[in-house]
Amino acid sequence: MLNRRQTLQHSWAVATLLGTAGFMPFKAIAFDKSAFEAKSIAAALKALGASAPVASSDVTITGPEIADSGVSVMVGFGTTLPNVKRLLLLVDKNPSALVASFQVSPAVDSQFSLRIKMNQSSDVYAVALTQDGKAYFAKRDIKVTIGGCGE
Repeated sequence: MLNRRQTLQHSWAVATLLGTAGFMPFKAIAFDKSAFEAKSIAAALKALGASAPVASSDVTITGPEIADSGVSVMVGFGTTLPNVKRLLLLVDKNPSALVASFQVSPAVDSQFSLRIKMNQSSDVYAVALTQDGKAYFAKRDIKVTIGGCGE
């Protein structure tokens, strides 16, 4: 019977073998560093090569009107637009505007929900980027009583 340490060693060895054989999706863990380090929404969208976003009723965003704490704010967002390649979640007044980025395809349900940190009360944007380079957004104002980004 294997103990915990042996199980972890075996798991690591299998993952290494799969990785060197090309079976692990290393590209899936890559991210756009410049976009995630951008201080503004415009800079984040520019880093991703997106055009100026246009408001669309096909992009949705949900969240509380007032969040007691910015440490953990539940936000849902998605789109029904065709040919979407990426969904973004951005917070206007956070130290880094881009909070989440999801690659989507027709095989992936383009409805997401997650908990985010918010520095202060701010507009939160869901942006859908399409295959033809267009960007569509929805906006939600969320008021935060206690900030969560530590600044």
